[in-house]
Amino acid sequence: MGEEESSSIYQSSTEKPRLKQAIVLISSLISLSHTIKVFTAKWQSVRNKLEELFTNLTAIENCESSENLSLSIAVESILATLKNCDELAKQCLEFSYSGKLLMQSDLDMLSAKLDAHTKSLSDIYAAGLLTQSNAIVVLRPSVSASKDDIRFYINDLQSRLKIGSSDMKKQALEAFNEVIQLDERYVKIAVEIDGFIYLLVNFLDFQESEIQEEAAKAVCLISGFQSYKSVLIGAGIIAPLIRVLESGTDLSKEFAARCLMKVTENSDNAWSISAHGGVTALLKICCNSSHCGSELIALACGVLKNLVGVEEIKRFVVEEGAISEFVELARSKDEVIQICSLDLLQTMAYRDESIRKMIIEEGGISALVRILDPKSSVSTKAREVAFRGIANICFSSENSISILLNCAFMDHILYFLSYGEVSVQELALKAAFWLCGTSEEAKKVMGDAGFMPVLVKFLDSKSFEIREMAAETLSSMLIVPKNRKKFVQNDQNVQVLLQMLDPGEVNSGNKKLLLSILMSLTSSNSARKILSSGYLKHRKACGG
Repeated sequence: MGEEESSSIYQSSTEKPRLKQAIVLISSLISLSHTIKVFTAKWQSVRNKLEELFTNLTAIENCESSENLSLSIAVESILATLKNCDELAKQCLEFSYSGKLLMQSDLDMLSAKLDAHTKSLSDIYAAGLLTQSNAIVVLRPSVSASKDDIRFYINDLQSRLKIGSSDMKKQALEAFNEVIQLDERYVKIAVEIDGFIYLLVNFLDFQESEIQEEAAKAVCLISGFQSYKSVLIGAGIIAPLIRVLESGTDLSKEFAARCLMKVTENSDNAWSISAHGGVTALLKICCNSSHCGSELIALACGVLKNLVGVEEIKRFVVEEGAISEFVELARSKDEVIQICSLDLLQTMAYRDESIRKMIIEEGGISALVRILDPKSSVSTKAREVAFRGIANICFSSENSISILLNCAFMDHILYFLSYGEVSVQELALKAAFWLCGTSEEAKKVMGDAGFMPVLVKFLDSKSFEIREMAAETLSSMLIVPKNRKKFVQNDQNVQVLLQMLDPGEVNSGNKKLLLSILMSLTSSNSARKILSSGYLKHRKACGG
């Protein structure tokens, strides 16, 4: 493109109103910049700033700005800069610049001027010198839109966020939240656009609740993308999120807590949360459960679960007396709160005997066992969490056995072994296996309660792990003479055991373990049924 063609871009709009003239010039310069083959990185930066300035100008084009001296001065200054931009573009197209270093310096100065113009327009609007009219929002690009189309759209939203009225800011945030849920490309480009993420972070401290809520939703959605969590952290997201937790609306708090939960999946961010008072804010939510929604409490527990992996933070939580509060939450009638508080307690108790002891002292066992009561109307997931909680908190302590038994824990295990869903049955079987190994007295009580016929039914389970665990539990129980006598008195028990030992049975699991059970029974006074079955004779004939 020659000098005449380049100059015509500037001259063709001289008769138009100055604001409109600036908009047309910028549009032409953006197109022109794509044809420049030198200093491409510099021109990419200039183009991005031109796009931002363009969307700022179009956003205020419909504002009532008659006799606005500040705006008139700003527009004249912008036109002068655009003329300079046009001249630099011409030199780069014709390779007529004096030197590379000088042109690089000129382009840097141009970028700085464009930034200054954008800030100037924002200041004019912020000072209330413009009155918003019926500004038209740029239509969302189609599904097949190019990267440039998406960038233009995000730039337009950014301009409206900067200089728009409260309603326009809210609409822009809503539009942004909508598109980033549909297409990750919008998130990627928003992150690339200078200042966009910082703008969202700043809106977390906005006084108008609806704008704060939309901003909190935006950063929450962005935090769902693994690649961009570090960008949020770099933009200083932690402190504003904690301020939202402390004084935001309920909805803002939920978005803030959800965002914190996602960014704290990386324990490196835990100290930042603590340094800004986040642990205290989260504990306050948990301790004021009557004034907070169940979703917010559950999210607060989730964030704390991520944080207590840091030993110092866990100790602080304990020192604040939070264990009793978490146990109380585990007694909640709200299942979401139950599950999240139990998850948190288990995480804190992991490899920490002192905390396990505190949980038990605060009544944690009764809270867990109550969830396992077949009469309680809780979900399978809640029962699974309760079983795991008992395994993690109680199974390493013999002192907790009597408490469990007094809470009818054994009855609950037996019920779920017989009637529970598969996932709960497996956990109940693990609990029976552990309980059986605690003491001879426990074995006797389990024998009297009727565990053996139920365990026998698991010997032909399709799951190898289930078969093995059932066999090991039975083997442990049959150490007690009274249990051996009870076992052989039930014809079905003996028949299933012999069937599992049949050489043709392929789904029998560990036959050595089953054989050891059989041999323990033959040493009892009630072994006639086994001896008369012919099994031992058959084994002898086969050389077994």
